[in-house]
Amino acid sequence: MTVAETSTLRTVVRTGRRLTLLNRHAISARRGLILSGPAGTGKTTALTQFGKTIEAIDRRRPPGVDGRIPVVYVTVPPAATSRMLAVEFARFLGLPVTRANITDVIEAVCGVLIDARVSVVCVDELHNLSLATRNGAEVSDTLKYFSERIPATFVYAGVDLEAGGLFDGTRGRQIAGRFGVIETVPFPRTEEWTGLVTTLEQALRLHHHRSGTLEGLAHYLHDRTGRMIGSLSHLIRGAAIDAILDGTEKITRKSLQSVKLDRAAQNRRARPAS
Repeated sequence: MTVAETSTLRTVVRTGRRLTLLNRHAISARRGLILSGPAGTGKTTALTQFGKTIEAIDRRRPPGVDGRIPVVYVTVPPAATSRMLAVEFARFLGLPVTRANITDVIEAVCGVLIDARVSVVCVDELHNLSLATRNGAEVSDTLKYFSERIPATFVYAGVDLEAGGLFDGTRGRQIAGRFGVIETVPFPRTEEWTGLVTTLEQALRLHHHRSGTLEGLAHYLHDRTGRMIGSLSHLIRGAAIDAILDGTEKITRKSLQSVKLDRAAQNRRARPAS
């Protein structure tokens, strides 16, 4: 299905593009961006769409500039060590690292990305990093080293990062001093929610689906999904797949009710919106 352009996504793209321009000729102390919020609120989608925007802008440049890697995307592995993170970067770039030590891996990654003139580095699942542990602190230091060596804008995303202690202690204060934060939250019941439902409905390719059915169920969908955009996408996609498999080729309230959702959405259901 299509990616709906939400207000959060627009804010991320606009803020991220501004930072890439501000950082373009910075010698040091480049600024970054952090996306933080509950699971299912669109952080990864916003992060990847921002990366795609930068990639598309880069491809519109005059031809003859070969070998560029405008955007890098990696995820922080569970219980990550600094070597594991460095290997994630190397794997993205296709660099052989089987027997290389961490220093060689980091130097190879930095060398390639500098030569490739990378513009944006996207790091997802940052909640897997804990500054309270030795490994987590080393991963944080490795990211800081990358950000100092590589002339690019770094954008992080993770679940409830402030509550997880990302800004605690000396390292946390350094991060807080260099990164702006965009909070992703569950959607309120507004016209934007209805527009989001309409956008997803227009992307359906079901032969017998009546246009406007889901828009009329916007309030039900808001309650059913616990105001989560990730749960909404899963619900509509799941119902569409069922409609194809059973031959009805349409989505109804009854068919939506048969789709099981994640527990987080169920727990949020019927809670008053804050």
